[in-house]
Amino acid sequence: MNLLGRLAQWLGFRGDLRPQKSSAERIDFGALERSLGYRINDRALFAQALSHRSHLQTIGADTLSSNERLEFLGDAILGLVVAERLYHQYTSSSEGHLTKIRSCLVNRKSLSVYARQIRLEEFMLMSTGAAGNDMRGIEKILADGFEAIVGAMYTDGGYEHTKRFIEKQIRIASDDGTVQTTDDNFKSQLLEFSQAEGLGIPRYITINEEGPDHDRTFTVEVYLGDAPYGVGMGKNKKDAEQLAAEKALQKIQTL
Repeated sequence: MNLLGRLAQWLGFRGDLRPQKSSAERIDFGALERSLGYRINDRALFAQALSHRSHLQTIGADTLSSNERLEFLGDAILGLVVAERLYHQYTSSSEGHLTKIRSCLVNRKSLSVYARQIRLEEFMLMSTGAAGNDMRGIEKILADGFEAIVGAMYTDGGYEHTKRFIEKQIRIASDDGTVQTTDDNFKSQLLEFSQAEGLGIPRYITINEEGPDHDRTFTVEVYLGDAPYGVGMGKNKKDAEQLAAEKALQKIQTL
């Protein structure tokens, strides 16, 4: 690298001598505040919450931090808010039942739903490679990002603001049915039925796989004894098996 190039690098310029934008400068904070329904005090804190580790690798910012520490804090705050809400809402429920409901509300799938409700994908800072992840990869990035936003909001504005924000997202998702607190482990339900009826353990057989390696679709059929009971399709075998089990339970109900 010539002297001019080294000087430009030292001054924080690109190869074409245009100054690089900081993480905070890449974010439309007005739009973010409207999505969150929250007035941000510390923009740098929220820029960190939106910075996936791949973004820092892309811009070569070794001294900056990704959103992982805020994600850790947000996870704890989410758990507290949800536990408090369930404790007061389900006054006669056992600890085990409350734990199951909490798991439904704070699992990765639910967190990614909350993230999409606030259009978090429009604000996340990540590399092109990370943005091109499959659905499960993006779901994890959004879920982690939502936890980081919760951590940032708690640090920036305190518990009550954060509590209202979390409860609002849960209420919206519950009202439109995108997040449910009922037991949707259909494989578990089918296993209980099958064993109770003396049919043994359900067998799940993959009958088709199609699509490229990064975007495959699996078709699975479930058998009780020697009889097929349901077929399910999904982006991974686990989801396909759950859908097959759900179809089997629906068939059993009609019979």
